[in-house]
Amino acid sequence: MFKISVVGDEVSQDFQSVVNFAKEFNLGAIEIRSVWNKPPQALTPRDIDRMKRVLDGTGIQIVGIASPFLKCDINDMREREQHLGILQACIKLAKAFDANLIRTFAFWRTDDVEQRWDEIVSAYDEPVKIAENEGIILGLENEASTSLATAKLTERFVREIDSSNVRVIWDPANEFYAEGWGETPYPDGYERLKSMMVHVHVKDSAKIRETGKIECVAIGEGVIDWQSQLQALVDDGYDGYISLETHWRPARNLDEDLLNRPGGNTFSEAGAEASRICMENLFAMIEKLR
Repeated sequence: MFKISVVGDEVSQDFQSVVNFAKEFNLGAIEIRSVWNKPPQALTPRDIDRMKRVLDGTGIQIVGIASPFLKCDINDMREREQHLGILQACIKLAKAFDANLIRTFAFWRTDDVEQRWDEIVSAYDEPVKIAENEGIILGLENEASTSLATAKLTERFVREIDSSNVRVIWDPANEFYAEGWGETPYPDGYERLKSMMVHVHVKDSAKIRETGKIECVAIGEGVIDWQSQLQALVDDGYDGYISLETHWRPARNLDEDLLNRPGGNTFSEAGAEASRICMENLFAMIEKLR
C-alpha cells in the first residue's frame, strides 16, 4: 500500500505549521520545496538544524527534495551551469535528512524539442554521474511547461538515459495540463510510466467552461480519475509515497508563474485551508479502495 506525504509549502512557509499539518493527518513524510521563503538550495545548516528540531520525536521523515533543477532556459549556458550547483545543494540537503530523492526537470519547453532532443538528453550526462556517485535518485517529473511535457516524452527520455538513478515522478494533472500533447492521464499516461515510477504527485485540474483555461481544483473535483488511479497503485503493488501538491486555493487562482515556479509566502497563502480540504477528499477516496 502506498504511503502519504505532503509538499510542505502547499501548507505553509512555516515549517512548524507544516509538521503540525502532517501530524493532524498522520502523514509519514514531508516533501521539501520552499521553507521560510527560501528555495531548497538556499537552506542553510542553521535552517536544517532548526527543521530537525521541529521534526524531532514526531516520527515524520523527509521523503525528498522538490528541487527546481533544470527549470531553466536551454540556451542560457551560464544558467545551466548554475543549476548544477542547485543540484549539488539539494543533494546535500537530502542527505542531511537521510533522503535520496531529488525532483528534477529538463529545461523550459521550446518549439523545437524534437530537433534539440539529443542536446536535452546529453545535458543529463553530468547530473547522472553526480547522482550515481552520491547514491541519489533523480526523479524526473512530467511537467507541461518543460521539454518533458508528457508521459510519452518522459518515458522516452528515461529509457534513453538508461540509469537506475533516473526514475519518474508521475503527476497525472500535469499530463492534463499538456493539452494537445498529452494522453488521458489515467490509464494511458500511467501505464507508460508505472514501471519506472518512484514517486507520485497528487493534485487535480479542470478545464473552466467560461474561459477555456485549465485550472487547478480541489482533488476529486476535476477531470483526473483519482479513484481509479489510486486503486491501480494498490493493485500494482506500489508502496512508495503519494505526495499532496495542492496547487489550488479556495478564494483565488494561482497565476501561471507561481504554478511554474512555486514558493514563498504569496504561493503558500491560504495553502493550509486548501490542503486540508484536499487531504480530506483524498482520505475519503482511500476509504473506498478495495
